[in-house]
Amino acid sequence: MSKILFELPPLPYYITIGRNEYIKGEQHPNRRNLGIFDWIFVVKGTLYIGEDESQWEVGPGQSLLLLPDRYHYSTAPCDEEMVFYWIHFVYEGKFSSYRDADYSMMIRHAWANPYKLRVPQYTAPRQFARIERLLEQMLAYTETTGSSAYWREQQHFMDLIHLLEEDDTGDSTTNAVMRLAERTEAYLRTNYQKELSNETLAEALHFHPNYVVRCMKEIYQCTPMEYLMRYRLEQAKLLLLKTEWSVAHVAEYVGFNYVPYFSSCFKRHTTMSPLAWRKLHAK
Repeated sequence: MSKILFELPPLPYYITIGRNEYIKGEQHPNRRNLGIFDWIFVVKGTLYIGEDESQWEVGPGQSLLLLPDRYHYSTAPCDEEMVFYWIHFVYEGKFSSYRDADYSMMIRHAWANPYKLRVPQYTAPRQFARIERLLEQMLAYTETTGSSAYWREQQHFMDLIHLLEEDDTGDSTTNAVMRLAERTEAYLRTNYQKELSNETLAEALHFHPNYVVRCMKEIYQCTPMEYLMRYRLEQAKLLLLKTEWSVAHVAEYVGFNYVPYFSSCFKRHTTMSPLAWRKLHAK
């Protein structure tokens, strides 16, 4: 299944929503390079639509995300009454089409919190009833103005994206690998100050150490111990800026038992010593 991957930040930005009803014989207008994303949710009938070389028959309980830089066209008129919601939104970041085999996650650190949002381009969400209720609420907000309505619209749009992303996590091998990698990351971030190894991780997560390592490498492109090292050093950066602790105290706090080794790792990571890094950023 083709999915659309958004590299966050920035976040997608909601513009507006509408609800259209077509009678038999009507069809979706043809458009080229619209400049915005058009997310369609069909509640009744079938929408026959194409995007460049791809064509779909979008039926009740299904959604389709049309991309802003493509040619959209009707492939056939409606053969019965058809009702659908549409959402327009913009996204100023990098996005692409991909399949599960191409999926990987970015590593969070002290100065950035990147995330790869993935949503199916064409799907039949299992939670469509909840999605339809959200769409109804968002449509109601178009009749109101003010800050309260604005923020509720944006929040509901984020809720909608979360529902669709969450709904897409099934029982496939890729999703199982991703879930274990995310559990491993969470465990490392929570326990980074402790003595950790692949074996202790495996014991805590109840998986073979080789499998844990494979999942981390597949999703985060690094081993658990490499991730742990990066996270400890990022925490050390924060402490060097936010406290007046000695380098030895910082090293011990983030999980290093030997200060010269900490300094060596820090310099490889930042190209400067901990003290030099503190002086540079504390001016």
